[in-house]
This record gives sequence, structure tokens and C-alpha cells, in this order.
Amino acid sequence: MDLVNSILNLVVPPTSMVMMALAWPTLSFLHAVEWIFHSLYRENMENKVVVITGASSAIGEQLVYEYARKKANLVLVARREHRLRGIRENARLLGAKQVLVIAADVVKEEDCRRFINDTVSYFGQLNHLVNSASLGHTFFFEEATDTSVFPHMMDINFWGNVYPTYVALPYLRQSHGRILVNTSVESWLPMPRMSLYAAAKAALINFYETLRFEMKDAVGITIATHGWIGGETGRGKFMIEEGAEMQWKEEREVPLTGGQVGEFARKMVSGACRGEAYVRHPSWYDIFLLYRVLIPDVLGWTFRLIFSTRETRMPSLMGTGPPPLDAPPPRKLLSGPQPMPE
Repeated sequence: MDLVNSILNLVVPPTSMVMMALAWPTLSFLHAVEWIFHSLYRENMENKVVVITGASSAIGEQLVYEYARKKANLVLVARREHRLRGIRENARLLGAKQVLVIAADVVKEEDCRRFINDTVSYFGQLNHLVNSASLGHTFFFEEATDTSVFPHMMDINFWGNVYPTYVALPYLRQSHGRILVNTSVESWLPMPRMSLYAAAKAALINFYETLRFEMKDAVGITIATHGWIGGETGRGKFMIEEGAEMQWKEEREVPLTGGQVGEFARKMVSGACRGEAYVRHPSWYDIFLLYRVLIPDVLGWTFRLIFSTRETRMPSLMGTGPPPLDAPPPRKLLSGPQPMPE
């Protein structure tokens, strides 16, 4: 058996690359046909019920506005209710039918059960569950000064998606609904200062890929993967709600490129309404996944060259998650649908 595996190790990778090169035109054509088919079918979200976690800022906030433009009924979930009130008013101005605000912590199963049950009790159904709560960090692993942040990262980025999904699945099955989940390219593309975040997002993607097969066609799943959509972050130590000093910050504390965040949110909602399995922004990041699978050494050499010295410290490339404690409430819109203030 060892001899067979040794031969296959030598034969399969180059053969696969040749076959992929030859099949590329056909695959591109099939992808175009699939895109046209999905474009012809768009789910009408008017009066549908959408629960959005992590709705208090950044990607979560922009997702609220995109669904509001489609005249959906919205349930906004985050820990800081005061942030959600202003977003609720903006969503109403943009066309949302009804908007509920529920303060909850997505890493607590009892909270998830409460806001899902409240949603179904009020509206009688649930059509889309949007999991956008996320937490990034900007420190080298060996320089972490407080290890209590480690399980917190997994709680927000993994269990903060799993618990709402677990509670919502029976209702989504009844409505043949859909789950839209916000993930990141760091799940398979190595980036300095993102180790814990990348591990959590990788676990999240594998969870939903497996769940997709388990649910078959009963519940749709759209996995949205984003690359660099934010700006640079500062360094140093940051405060979390519990008062512990740690080298991390919640992702919505990161200055963002508003246009990039808004564009990604539009693609996420459009892809979910078209029934797409994946949404990627920007899509050119996909080539690195091919490199990692077929020629990982080349990818490794490239990244070692880019990050050759410890002085070359890339900022966190993320831009989602709850806002800082002192964040001002969102500005209220002055008129009907229009571009949101950045």
C-alpha cells in the first residue's frame, strides 16, 4: 500500500493540473450558465422574516440595510441594544416592514433560543438566518498576554454561529429557508496575527459544508467569504466588556472602508436570494486556495518572502464584529433609500 501511495503522490497532482487546465473552458461555461440560472431566480424577500446576528455595526449593519431595501421583516440581534435602535430607524426608512430589536449574546444557547422563539412567536415564521457576529485580533500568538481570550475567540466565531443555527433549523426547514454565514479568507489563507481567528473560521466553514450535506435541499446555506475589506488597525492592548486587558479588539472597532463593506453586504444578500452556495469578495483570492492544494510550497515561499521580518507586521485585514463601548449611535437617515453614511 505504501508503494501505491508513493506512486499516486507523484502521478495524481500533475495529472490533475493538466486535466483542470483542459477542463477550464468547460468549467467556465458551466459556471456562467449556473450564474445566469441563479440570476433568473431571485427570492422575493418582501414580508419574509430575517434574523440578523451581529447587527450593531459594519457588515452586520449593512446586511440590515440590504434586507430592508428588499422590504423584509427584520429581527436585529446584538449585545448592545442602544446601537440597534438607530439602525432600526434607518432600516425602516429604507423600506423594512417591521423591525424588532433584541439584545442577546449569541454564545449563550439560552439567548439564542429566546430570540429565535420570540421571532417565530411574533411573525409566525423564519425565512433567513444571517450569522454575521464575528471577532478578530491583531496580535502574534506568542505575544498574547492573556490566554483567557483564546476560548472567547472560538465562542464568538464558532459557537456564536452554531447555537443560532441549531435553534433555528426546525423553523427554517418548515419555510424552506436559508442560512447566510459570514466567514473569511483567513480560514485557508495564512495571515500573520490572525492565528486564532483563522482556526475558528476554518472550523466554521467545515461545519456548514457538512451541514449542507445533512440538510440536502431542506435548508439552503450560503457561505460568504471576504478578503481585505477594512483599513489598518492600531496596535496595543484593548479593553473588553468584562474589563480584562487583552491584546485584541472587536472587529467593528477597526476603521473600515465603507464602500468595500457595503459592496460585500450587497453581494451576500444578492447571493442568498439567488440561492447561491458561495459568495466571494474579491473572487481573485480563490487562486491562492488552488496554490495551497496543489503547490503549497510555492505559497509558503511567497508568504515567507512577503513576511520575511518580524518588523513587517500586517494589520488585521478584518472588519466585522460588535462596536466599542463608546461608539456613537448610527446617524439617522434624513430621507428615503439612499447610500448609507460611511
